[in-house]
Amino acid sequence: MNLDAKVPGGPLEDKWDRHKKDLRLVSPANKRKFDVIIVGSGLAGASAAASLAELGYNVSCFCFQDSPRRAHSIAAQGGINAAKNYQNDGDSSWRLFHDTIKGGDFRAREGNVYRLAQVSANIIDQCVAQGVPFAREYGGLLANRSFGGAQVSRTFYARGQTGQQLLIGAYQALERQIGKGTVTMYSRHEMLELVVVNGRARGIVARDLVTGEMQSFAAHTVVLGTGGYGNAFYLSTNAKGCNVTAAYRAYKKGAGFANPCFTQIHPTCIPVAGDFQSKLTLMSESLRNDGRVWVPKRAGDTRKPADIPEAERDYYLERKYPSYGNLAPRDIASRAAKEACDDGLGVGPGGRGVFLDFSSAIKRLGEDTIRERYGNLFEMYERITDENPYQTPMRIYPAVHYTMGGLWVDYNLMSNLPGLHVIGEANFSDHGANRLGASALMQGLADGYFILPYTIGDYLAGAKLEAVDTSHQAFRDAETEANARLGKLLAIDGTRSVDSFHKELGHILWEKCGMARDRAGLQEALARIPALRAEFWENVKVPGSAETLNQSLEKAGRVADFLEFGELMCSDALIREESCGGHFRTEYQTEDGEALRDDDRFAHAAVWEYQGENQTPVRHIEPLTFEFVKLATRSYK
Repeated sequence: MNLDAKVPGGPLEDKWDRHKKDLRLVSPANKRKFDVIIVGSGLAGASAAASLAELGYNVSCFCFQDSPRRAHSIAAQGGINAAKNYQNDGDSSWRLFHDTIKGGDFRAREGNVYRLAQVSANIIDQCVAQGVPFAREYGGLLANRSFGGAQVSRTFYARGQTGQQLLIGAYQALERQIGKGTVTMYSRHEMLELVVVNGRARGIVARDLVTGEMQSFAAHTVVLGTGGYGNAFYLSTNAKGCNVTAAYRAYKKGAGFANPCFTQIHPTCIPVAGDFQSKLTLMSESLRNDGRVWVPKRAGDTRKPADIPEAERDYYLERKYPSYGNLAPRDIASRAAKEACDDGLGVGPGGRGVFLDFSSAIKRLGEDTIRERYGNLFEMYERITDENPYQTPMRIYPAVHYTMGGLWVDYNLMSNLPGLHVIGEANFSDHGANRLGASALMQGLADGYFILPYTIGDYLAGAKLEAVDTSHQAFRDAETEANARLGKLLAIDGTRSVDSFHKELGHILWEKCGMARDRAGLQEALARIPALRAEFWENVKVPGSAETLNQSLEKAGRVADFLEFGELMCSDALIREESCGGHFRTEYQTEDGEALRDDDRFAHAAVWEYQGENQTPVRHIEPLTFEFVKLATRSYK
């Protein structure tokens, strides 16, 4: 497997500018001759589709939702980072880069991350020009707030609706191109196969989810912006439709899958309420700006929070991490909450919760100010829990939120499979082992607006692409394969629902490959998942047919992929014998319970190559070199 990252040499701050000068161009008259398929219409996909169409390419954009407006990016609440230094508090591209590299526990490429920090300022300008209603100070300047893992205020926000407002901006740009006829939008279509011709990605097979029709689409290049795989855990903050299918199909066609064990557990989610819950709700990390996290000092203390005096409260993040306090990074804050609950100090039903308390902030700033900053989040919490967070602390607990692993890409955002570009959460490139808050929106828009439009032209200008259409045998083979898989699922006619398998898989992954992992647990998972998968293919019940709208069939295909992908996650976690970011192996920790990295053995990206059904995939590595930052133990104390 060729894992040439193609990171330019020279000074860190000059890499991207020099690279742009060296990239080949497609002349304006020739751009219209190239067809580009973009799968996914969230922030990464929509911004890429709009930008490439504006440049003159013929773009086809696919999403399984009824509208691009319903992509999961809409759920991002807290904000988007940018090194604008509006607060004059010492921020810079270097500091954003350093925070991100450190936050990811030194498991990301320097070149990619610095580029992300550089273009972050452009994103804000772009979005303001689109009319995104960022919060502003009294004098009219854009406001900023803080997020975990940083000691500066660099997060731009639109109350608790930042993702929604940014997606509206990208969606409007996309709709403009749809109106001009430069983007053909295929909503309610799900990619089920990647088509490879002569070693290059040349198209996809997608199913019309309304009519059931299987269709082929050819292009000169394919872009995946299909998000992450957090729903492998069943319970997560992701939209229920989020899945790994598109990325996993590409993996099966030769694209390397990097660091699949890197999953982010977000510390501020509403706790699980019961066995029949199918979805978790995130409360934005921005709440930790003003909310203080605490638990009672005495185990089993069931008094109302207002009845527990200050002296009997443990503000454990402020105690353990005095430099960052409640703004400790997500992985650290999540583990600290789990430790408190494991020690019997948890609050609420089942003891799986900690308090996020705004009483001090309300006393200091007034309820109107808190309502202005977080009002919609407080309203959402009250609707779900029937508790008023202005009067009693929120109860929060960690939950699966984001995945740092994804398809391997080089500096040009192209996978090892020529012609297949991967952007946003679907790739592995920028966050290392842990994603800092407000960085997902930044990466999605950076990839779509400011990086891919440069690098995709270099590929198209340099590749010798023969004429290929959907009559090619590779498309017919891919359609046959997709239809056969759906037919097999429908023919089983077993007795267990798709959800029951998904729920059992999620339970295994959460218990054995979740916030804490160990060798014995991962080995147990690797024994149980194949057995569960075998039962799935013998006993799943999928009602209906493939010739019409059939959401059970859609779900069955996605869960079938999760059942294979879950094994890949656990295999990756088992081999990585260290703790870093969201990957915490209990055997590898310091005396005071902090993550213990092994840079000598694991300062690399682990990239898995598919070998065929029931064959063990091959693990390759891309060594990570650090020329500009010093590898150091991550400390927020």
